[in-house]
Amino acid sequence: MDSKQQHKVGVNEDSLMVRHLKLEGPVLEHHQLIAQEIEKLLGVDAVSVDPSESLLKVAYDATKRELNEIEEIIRKHECDIADDWWTHFKEGYYKFVDQNVKDNASHEPWSCHKRPPGR
Repeated sequence: MDSKQQHKVGVNEDSLMVRHLKLEGPVLEHHQLIAQEIEKLLGVDAVSVDPSESLLKVAYDATKRELNEIEEIIRKHECDIADDWWTHFKEGYYKFVDQNVKDNASHEPWSCHKRPPGR
């Protein structure tokens, strides 16, 4: 039996990122639309919006999705990422880690024990 948890199609557990971001704007009115649209994206494993705390929780495969795409959907529905120091700090950190995951997924490891090309 596989020890890894089952995820949606298109989600690799090794590159799964779980993010929590505070939102601002009319979250109470638009939280269902935001969650439904994010949920449809390939590579998104789970999403929820707690309207009482204006908190977005999303899990996605960082090799297939970027936080910027999720933020665009939020803005499309008249909301935005909260404009406070802590949320901006987390947002920057999340984007940094996501880019590292994406870069490492496409990186071919180098070894000095490989035969030189053409031999």
